Amino acid sequence: MNIWIVMFCGGLATFAIRLSFIYLFGKLRVGEGLRRALYYVPPAVLSAIVFPELIMPGGTFDLSLGNVRLLAGAAAALIAWFSKSTLGTIAAGMAVLALLSFTGL
Repeated sequence: MNIWIVMFCGGLATFAIRLSFIYLFGKLRVGEGLRRALYYVPPAVLSAIVFPELIMPGGTFDLSLGNVRLLAGAAAALIAWFSKSTLGTIAAGMAVLALLSFTGL
């Protein structure tokens, strides 16, 4: 029973923290500079999550053509550039990664 209480309290705390920012952002007047800076937060966070996995698979720096994650990421970037489809980009990137991993290229 204790684990359920901890999970519920953790979820409630996470929800409260996120709701507070949404609520306060709607009530407070935010300057144009901060608003422009916040526009770039999601791409920066996504880049911080994705790029280390692409260029450092297994914890070692690898920019070679043998790095299938980097090749799949490059293919996904090209697909995203031309298609502007998030779902298509994810599906194509996963397909390229699976194909390159399966064929051993």
